[in-house]
Amino acid sequence: GHLDQHLMKHSGDKPYECGECGYRAALKSNLSKHMRTHTGEKPYKCDQCDYSAAVKSTLDKHLAKHTGDKPYMCGDCGYRVAQKSDLSRHIRTHTGEKPYKCVQCDYSAARKSTLDNHTVAKHCAESERPYTCGECGYRTADRSTLSQHLRTHTGERPYKCDQCDYSAAQKSTLDQHLRKHTGDKPYMCGECGYRAVHKSDLSKHMRTHTGEKPYKCDQCDYSAARKSTLDNHTIAKHSAEKPYMCGECGYRTAIKCNLSVHMRSHTGEKPYKCDQCDYSAAQKSTLDHHLRKHTGEKPSRI
Repeated sequence: GHLDQHLMKHSGDKPYECGECGYRAALKSNLSKHMRTHTGEKPYKCDQCDYSAAVKSTLDKHLAKHTGDKPYMCGDCGYRVAQKSDLSRHIRTHTGEKPYKCVQCDYSAARKSTLDNHTVAKHCAESERPYTCGECGYRTADRSTLSQHLRTHTGERPYKCDQCDYSAAQKSTLDQHLRKHTGDKPYMCGECGYRAVHKSDLSKHMRTHTGEKPYKCDQCDYSAARKSTLDNHTIAKHSAEKPYMCGECGYRTAIKCNLSVHMRSHTGEKPYKCDQCDYSAAQKSTLDHHLRKHTGEKPSRI
């Protein structure tokens, strides 16, 4: 009965075993759900699009994309989600909490799925990772993970955007892209109210407040807040080769985009337009500086 099933949580008894990978479960229904990771079966269908899921709770999360309802909000940054569990995971990005502990080493993770990936990669014998990539020898315990991995070799991008010609190898990447169309910017800076589509963009922005410059040049004492800025510095200052030359004045540069910017000094072109007045600029950084007059934002310390 239900009490017997509940008591298994205390006893640790897991009588149901997967014949594919040795996974054990206390409940027969949990084993049935697990088996779908091997068979690929997704019996729960969305009635508004062609999405399907292996577990009903996953379908319920998906349905929130159609309703747009996001009742759970982070008090630190204003990020909103449809599911309470998603908010709990998000909050760990602020607290640094990593509640999922590896029982075989001192590794810990903020998400169970991350711990599962660690366990398979670091502690499972090859016999427990039966799915192997013929291209590079990568092994995994899960067929769907191998399918995702194979796309790194084939270049396949099965997830298509229905609003432009963008496509992605993983659904999570497509979901991030879709925010460009919806205008959804869930990550907010607590200092100035700046909002970003991606968490990584917010992390970069925060350096304008902290002054952090984690990217260090290995040839001089220069450091930068962004890797792309460091890359430009390395080419411009430490590379003798400057293959890009201006036909008007002989200016030479190691970086092609620098030549494009330089050419505007001859043509007078100002492609960066202010959307709040008639100001325009030859460089995006100059426009960004101008926009502070409208926003009141303080200059960065990068």
